[in-house]
Amino acid sequence: MTPLTNSHCDFGPPPPCPARFNLAEYVLTGAGADPDKIALTIVGGPEVPVRQLTYGQLKQQVLTTAAALRNHGLEAGDRLILRIGHEIEFPIFFLAAAAIGAVPVPTSPMLSVHEARLIAEDTNARFIIAAPDAQIDEAPCPQLPPGDLRSEDQLAFVDTAADDLAYIIYTSGSSGRPKGVAHAHRAVWARRMMWDGWYGLTADDLMLHAGAFNWTYTLGAGLMDPWAIGASTLIYNGPRDPGIWSKLTRDHGATIFAAAPGVYRQFLKSDADPSDFTGLKHGLAAGETLSPESRAAWDAAVGKPIYEALGMTEVSTFLSSSPKAPHKAGTAGRPQPGRHVALLPAEGGETPTPLGSPGVISVHRSDPGLMLGYWLDEAQTSAAMRGDWFLTGDVGQMDSEGYITFLGRNDDMMNALGYRVAPEEVEAALIAHPDIQAAAAVEVRVRSDLSLIAAFIECPGEKPSDKVLHAHASGLLADYKVPKLWRFIDELPRNPNGKLQRRKLREAHDVATE
Repeated sequence: MTPLTNSHCDFGPPPPCPARFNLAEYVLTGAGADPDKIALTIVGGPEVPVRQLTYGQLKQQVLTTAAALRNHGLEAGDRLILRIGHEIEFPIFFLAAAAIGAVPVPTSPMLSVHEARLIAEDTNARFIIAAPDAQIDEAPCPQLPPGDLRSEDQLAFVDTAADDLAYIIYTSGSSGRPKGVAHAHRAVWARRMMWDGWYGLTADDLMLHAGAFNWTYTLGAGLMDPWAIGASTLIYNGPRDPGIWSKLTRDHGATIFAAAPGVYRQFLKSDADPSDFTGLKHGLAAGETLSPESRAAWDAAVGKPIYEALGMTEVSTFLSSSPKAPHKAGTAGRPQPGRHVALLPAEGGETPTPLGSPGVISVHRSDPGLMLGYWLDEAQTSAAMRGDWFLTGDVGQMDSEGYITFLGRNDDMMNALGYRVAPEEVEAALIAHPDIQAAAAVEVRVRSDLSLIAAFIECPGEKPSDKVLHAHASGLLADYKVPKLWRFIDELPRNPNGKLQRRKLREAHDVATE
């Protein structure tokens, strides 16, 4: 490639998406997969039989579920909350809703009842599909157990436009409430740029994904992308065992292993045999930064490359290394072919920064994977754009080959187990406690490869115990948003205008090494 002259990388246009496009139809039929080929294998605990679905069975279950939803009154455009957990019904209901032209809203079972209720209210949901142990008290709409939805009929895929609203993913919001990221059907088509740009994925692969069904990393990289190309997927739904992944790879012949960096770290600490990964082509990592220490330990033990990716809910992964763009030490990868990425000055303007200079990582608004916007929030959607560019909020610096080194956030957004968490949402939950006067939530590095959410609290009276604070926060927040460190402080740092200075807390409490 021609060396770049500034922090602006355009590897050509993305593959054009058909104007009429339904993501469920594309995922289930786009590759023309053999209906007798195994699409999904689910491995449970020692006493649980292996469950498999062929492409034909998967399509049938999706379309009969779509018919059952339609019989219950779900129409195109209606929002459907999914609160199912790590079960096969999760992707089936997601695709069934999309097949109708309805709008699935996948949620994590880790969300508190309070958070789930807020999402149902915010979307004006028509129904909630909830497992028996995930029912929402005082739900604003009817709740349907997944096992009650059955039909003998199969519904045909509804004709939808590529730009029609397809699904909404909720992330942590700076307003103190979760915010909905609204995506079009074309967002799943845009993921084709990852097939070569990150995965090295072909129809002959078996993708072993370590994530839960309800995580968007699993839903995309582990399920919809392999199915769209005609590959197979292997999912583990058994007891937590950090060493299980090499055994699954050996026993089932997995060729690609996808996980969060923490899974690699935990595997390397287990007593599992890394030689069981012999048949693996490579690994994939996303959600947080893979530490150099973990990469070096994996290289020594397994000898297979790990290709890392950087992305966010609003545009999925767009920077990565891959078999065609090998990992470069210290970088998050480079823009995938079809992506148009630039680093823009933090202070404003659309002129990319000089090579090697920091800038806000930005994606061109023409990217078909970019969100339609934040649900019912035009102001926040506009604030995320600068002219023709979507501002990710991540800061990096680009080299002459387009590789980008991640330098941190341009704001106070935190990363918890691969989820982005807005400090304002955590702080709003904390100050709801009657004994807390003010609070700041900050991501602090406690080891070179581990960061945690810490809460710094002003409490003029009797100080609640960590146990009491944890119970209070857990009642309002998903577990991954709940602070893991609690610190009382006489006075939180603020600027002359009274604005909270979280950066000072982070800098004072970060540690560089164990």
